[in-house]
Amino acid sequence: MKMKLMPLIFAAGLLCGAFTQTTLAQNIDTIAPVVVKTVPEAGKKDVPPGDFEMKITFSKEMTDQSWSFSSAWKDSTPDSDSNDRPHYDSDNKTCILKVKLEPNRTYGYWINSQNFHGFKDAAGHSAVPYLLVFKTASQ
Repeated sequence: MKMKLMPLIFAAGLLCGAFTQTTLAQNIDTIAPVVVKTVPEAGKKDVPPGDFEMKITFSKEMTDQSWSFSSAWKDSTPDSDSNDRPHYDSDNKTCILKVKLEPNRTYGYWINSQNFHGFKDAAGHSAVPYLLVFKTASQ
């Protein structure tokens, strides 16, 4: 009985080793982009109210005209100028969205989400979802 199990254990070990090697073979070009910086910073509690440029910076160059800003809860997103669409800075990593922030209010955005995957890198990999929540100062 022990002799019959040895080849199975050996084969399982080889498969696990091959799987580990495949998993470790990832590189920056094949991994999904992630948010590396936001303006305002997530968790900030004293963002100035009024006209504001939100900036979301990703780890990789992103596809233009493709984004997913989703509300984190009902009425969690500020008004934006419908004539001024989101766009990328010259680095193609920083998405800019102009918004109007009200005083003493908490805002929340999903940058991509479980249902929306519009932020994609140049190779078409969807960015890892990121929750951005911040609060404006009272005045």
